[in-house]
Order: sequence, then structure tokens, then C-alpha cells
Amino acid sequence: MLVLSVVLALFGALANAAASVLQRRAAATERVAPSGRRFSWLTHLLHRPVWMWGSAMLIFSGIFQAGALATGPLAVVQPVMATELLFTLVVGSVFFHRRPDARAWRAFLTMVTGLAVFLVLIDPSVGTTRVPVGRWLAAGAVLLTIVILLIVLATRLPSSPRATVLGAATSFGFSATAALMKDAVARLSDGLVALFTAWQTYAVGVVGLGSFLLLQMALRAGTLVASQPALTLGDSLMSLVLGAVLFDEQLRLGILVVPELGALALVGAGSLQLARTPEVSGDEQGEVW
Repeated sequence: MLVLSVVLALFGALANAAASVLQRRAAATERVAPSGRRFSWLTHLLHRPVWMWGSAMLIFSGIFQAGALATGPLAVVQPVMATELLFTLVVGSVFFHRRPDARAWRAFLTMVTGLAVFLVLIDPSVGTTRVPVGRWLAAGAVLLTIVILLIVLATRLPSSPRATVLGAATSFGFSATAALMKDAVARLSDGLVALFTAWQTYAVGVVGLGSFLLLQMALRAGTLVASQPALTLGDSLMSLVLGAVLFDEQLRLGILVVPELGALALVGAGSLQLARTPEVSGDEQGEVW
């Protein structure tokens, strides 16, 4: 089941990568309407076919992610979903008709190595599949407070730091969405009625939509280089925390924390370098937007 979970997570990451290439391309060329109304850019994006195709790919990604979460621990699925960047390199290369250079492949290998070593060292176990409401109330209150504080902080920062902070806020939203999805999918064992009457199912939509909007804000706030490492590392780390706190997933820590942090540093370094490549950033001329 763990192998199936990893495979489904990889398919989810591939669909996410396709969505990322399409939507980042559309967002990069969109301009705010002359009226200057807040969020007018989103209205324009909704009329762009490229952006809409990217949104459709997110649906497939969600289906694969739900299957992965149903068969494996949160602490495995979300870090594996970080391979979206690796797939973005491949998809972006096809989309922009560019062959990745040596720098891109070094970043690719750095991230793969870091992720593989981290998952082997942390060795998360399968915990429970359903979360008591009390745990959700406590964890949700803490996460919501952190995200609101990060958004408020972002409004006071210049472009690049703002993108980083919004990227971190987005990552917490994505990890919370995944945790809610895992809890919701567990209701399927009681039938479709149980799934569609569970509050977690609708919370996935609300939190997921909010996280999606935060992502668009992060992409517009600054370069992909500024936001991507915070997105990648924040999602992975918060998923480990939520997996342990909500689902009782056991992690190997102790003295292994040092090499585990080293492996995460490789993931962060790889994601930073990948974000600089034109295939991932979406700029055919090689400039990161």
C-alpha cells in the first residue's frame, strides 16, 4: 500500500506540474485592468484558456492525491508531492521547447537525493485514518492564526520577502488541505453518504480554495525563486507535524534530526535552483518571473 501511495502521489505531482506550467504562464502575462480594482487580475485569468486548462489539471492532481492519502501516511505523501518541481522541469522543457542545461540537472539530482534520504531517515509509520474533532479545533485555530499573521506581515514587506512569506502561508494551507482530504477520504469506508455529509469534505474545498488564492498572490508578489523554497519546505515540514499531531504517525527523530535537516537543506537548495531554470519559472528567455 505504501508503494501504491507513492506512485499515486507521483502522478499527482505530475498533474500539478502541468497545472503549474500553464497557470504560471498565464499569470505572468496578465496585467491588472485599468480600473486598478483589487483582484481584477483574477477575473481576467478566468477568461484565459491556458489558465483554465491548468485549473482542470488541478482536479486530476486532487484525485491522485486523495488516492495517495487514502493508502499512505500524510508525512510521506506531501513530501513526495514536492516532486512537482522535478516534473515541472520536464513539462516546462516540452512546453517551451528547451533542453535543460547542466545546472538544471544538478538541481534535479540534488532535490531527488535530498528527498530520498529524508524519507528513508524519517521513516514515517501509518497512523490513524480519522481525526477527533477536538484535535481539528486546536490544530485549525493554530494554523489559521499563523496564516493570518503571515498575510498581515506580507502586506508590510517589499516584493521578494512578501512572496516568500506568502509562499510559507500557502504551504501551510496546502498541508492543512491534504490533512483534511485524508480525514475525509477515510469516510468512504462508510459509504458515499458518509463522505458527502462529513464536514471535512467541504472544509477541503474551502481551505483548498483559500490556499489556491494565496498561491496566486504569492506568484504575483515576486519571483518564483522567492516563493518556491518556502512552498516546498513549508508544505513538507507542516505535513510531518500534522501527520504526527492529527494522525499519530510516528517519525524517527532523535540523533537522526541532524542528517534529516541536512537532507531537507538539499531539498531546499534543489528547489531554489530549479526555480531559477526557465523551464520551471516559465520564462522562455531565461529570466525568472
